[in-house]
Amino acid sequence: MPRIHVCPLSKVHAVSLAIGARSLVTLINLDTPVLRPPAIGVDAHLFLSMSDIVAPQHGEITPAANHVRELIDFAERWDRAHPLLIHCYAGVSRSTAAAFISTCALDPQRPEDEIALRLRALSPTATPNPLLVEIADEMLRRRGRMSAAIRAIGRGVECFEGVPFALDVPRHAAR
Repeated sequence: MPRIHVCPLSKVHAVSLAIGARSLVTLINLDTPVLRPPAIGVDAHLFLSMSDIVAPQHGEITPAANHVRELIDFAERWDRAHPLLIHCYAGVSRSTAAAFISTCALDPQRPEDEIALRLRALSPTATPNPLLVEIADEMLRRRGRMSAAIRAIGRGVECFEGVPFALDVPRHAAR
């Protein structure tokens, strides 16, 4: 079964190599240097520049609908032949939100709360960015269920960075 892997920036190269990733999503502040692993081509790397915030702040890039649209489009184009790796700086907020959003987009019949509970079971530190989830919830027409599912699992345990984990997704695109 295809998998979406999540990790912090510090583990991108090691995880990419270990899992054989050929697609990468980066959700990180604009000025944070990110070196793309050699096995991942430029066209298979989505770089989304945003701050890990939930409301506008001076000098920061607020997660927005264009970020979520690009993420969903990228996930839907992913061939699922190799794992997809998603990361942010700590592997806790933006990347876990992106993995949750991508899984919801790729598996529209799967209940949101089931995905969120699986996310929590795999990652006790996961604290998906609620603004990203809220935007996706509306975009995917999930009627508030995505946001409710993330609120229900609550904030993850405090940490410096999250431990890598993976979510299963269906082999074929759901339409």
